[in-house]
Amino acid sequence: MASDEFYGIIGRSPAMQRLFRLIGKLAEDEGCTVLIQGESGTGKELVAKAIHAHSSRCGHHFVPVNCAAIPDDLLESELFGHTKGAFTGATGPKIGRIEYANGGSLFLDEIGDMKPALQAKLLRVLQEREFEPVGGLKPIPVDVRVIAATHCDLEQMVAEGKFREDLYYRLNVIPLSIPPLRERNEDIPMLIDYFVRLVGKTKKNPLLGFEQAAVQALAALPWRGNVRELENLVQHMTILHGGAMVRHHDLPEKYRNGAPPGTASEEKTAPQRLDDDVSRPEQLLLFSSAPLPAPTEIWPEQGIDFNALVNDFETQLITQALKLTQGNKKEAARLLNLKRTTLLEKIKKKELFASWMEDDDDELR
Repeated sequence: MASDEFYGIIGRSPAMQRLFRLIGKLAEDEGCTVLIQGESGTGKELVAKAIHAHSSRCGHHFVPVNCAAIPDDLLESELFGHTKGAFTGATGPKIGRIEYANGGSLFLDEIGDMKPALQAKLLRVLQEREFEPVGGLKPIPVDVRVIAATHCDLEQMVAEGKFREDLYYRLNVIPLSIPPLRERNEDIPMLIDYFVRLVGKTKKNPLLGFEQAAVQALAALPWRGNVRELENLVQHMTILHGGAMVRHHDLPEKYRNGAPPGTASEEKTAPQRLDDDVSRPEQLLLFSSAPLPAPTEIWPEQGIDFNALVNDFETQLITQALKLTQGNKKEAARLLNLKRTTLLEKIKKKELFASWMEDDDDELR
């Protein structure tokens, strides 16, 4: 049976279910190195932690090292440790993170940023299962599983001479690729719910959730910052709208305007039939108070004023849509399958702006 969560990694999509199965297989073979590839914000460290936690090494340390965040002149000492007097300021010996991870897992994040001299020393750790501290002469044996991660194309870096080929093949025994969020947008509603609960645990006034229109808009975005960006958005919304539901017009403009709910883009797509774009429950609400012609009604001898009736019907539809969206013109335009500018002109022409145009006065002058 498929699971929606695996050691803190959330996903129901086929791509994530495949990832969960691969993590399980990698955890069983605890000796091989793993190279995790994925864009920034996809959760590479979470995957590394899941591999460690699911393996028999889970009783020992999981030691993360961000190779891009530590200056080159300090990274060697951080990884391998040093002896007393190895360099100016080394007043005593220091255990490196490789030795600290003995029996467990060493996670080398952004390994593509590691300088060539350290790449050579890391290669020895993988080949010989031993290392020498900075300033040391005697090799120290170590039993550590190396899990590396990068957002770079290491194969391309090898071709350009920026990364050691022998180290690349040592690391790339079993490659693991994490899909970006835009390729699994069906997981976004689940991720939003998860982050709402997670962030809410630390807040006095947590969010009640996101309304469907807001979720639909977010699910259509490219998410260049991936899952990390989505989590940051939930934290942002919790601060601004704690104790309430996040509506579509509550979202920051970059998330609200990038993909209006229900359509790809009002400016780029041609209008469709109402029942192609609006869900049936929304249609029923929209038409619930509109007057429908009665087939058995006796029409007057002089006939009817067709244009007036059509105008009245249009007015009622617009008014009803604005009521349903609490005056949100963009959302009302979506329900009516109109461009927002077209709806604003109709509201102006029908003189409905007294009730609904408080925030759009400038657009109609």
